[in-house]
Amino acid sequence: MTSGLWDLVLKGVWTTVQLLVFSGLLATAVSFAVGVARTHRLWIVRFVAGFYTEVFRGTSALVMIFWVFFVLPVAFGWQLVPMWAGTLALGLTYGAYGSEIVRGALNAVDPAQKEGGIALSLTPWQRLRLVVLPQAVPEMIPSFCNLLIELLKGTALVSAMGMGDLTFSANLVRLALQQSAEIYTYVLLIYFAIAFVLTRLMRSLEKRLKAGVGKDAGTFTAARELGRAQRTGVGINGGGSGLV
Repeated sequence: MTSGLWDLVLKGVWTTVQLLVFSGLLATAVSFAVGVARTHRLWIVRFVAGFYTEVFRGTSALVMIFWVFFVLPVAFGWQLVPMWAGTLALGLTYGAYGSEIVRGALNAVDPAQKEGGIALSLTPWQRLRLVVLPQAVPEMIPSFCNLLIELLKGTALVSAMGMGDLTFSANLVRLALQQSAEIYTYVLLIYFAIAFVLTRLMRSLEKRLKAGVGKDAGTFTAARELGRAQRTGVGINGGGSGLV
């Protein structure tokens, strides 16, 4: 390829990275807001959060992008540039999936920890911030890593509305050179490289967070089983029933 065509591809990579960052931040905010709301003590809050989750999980991300970009201006008079239309559609869609990750991790925290916060007269917000989230967030990281990779692949959908992301730019280069195999092989490798970097960063974050709460990523499962054995008085060596 000529330098001009490579510049076009690199601009597409930069657009994809920007879209990934913006929509990822929005999806994270939505995930925590909705996920926490789904564990709220008021049923109306749980219902609204659950309704949002079901709607956005049950609709196509591609159709949602079209709706935000083409229907929203007609219905409400809000014309968004392609970057923000893609960010809004992808962030809300993948945030619905992320909210289930948050809800599951919050519910997985040992009830005794929450009861301890109540015994210390902590407010619900203080229990969430000081007791529950520090233990739940490290358990969310692997699932959020997978979701982030899915979001990266989902950014290719914005090419359908003419946004100059990596996929759209690669298609222009393909039309110019008539070399589908070579161009799309490059694109696959670029997506893989970005995904690989994301995976390494998320694993590093997971280790750091688990170390911060005394949970080493490699031994957390064994420690959790040992703690359960200590509470129940049942040994775990060889699956036997000897006392610890």
